[in-house]
Amino acid sequence: MKLKHKVLIYNFLAFAVLFILFRFILYVTLSIDSLYISAIAAIAASILAPKFAVAKIEGLDKIVMKWVFIKGFRIL
Repeated sequence: MKLKHKVLIYNFLAFAVLFILFRFILYVTLSIDSLYISAIAAIAASILAPKFAVAKIEGLDKIVMKWVFIKGFRIL
């Protein structure tokens, strides 16, 4: 599997897990329309989800991760 495909899957899984978690928490705590809960959960998940990318480091393609809670990039 190419690194670009792995990065795409990692980005999707990170977003999906956070979206489902936020949507469940908001559903339990708030009593508003389901569409608004989904929109709020999507915005929060897209901001807080880690971002994965392919970078050329020392001539090799590697997967790097950028996240709000860590400083700089982390090489995976």
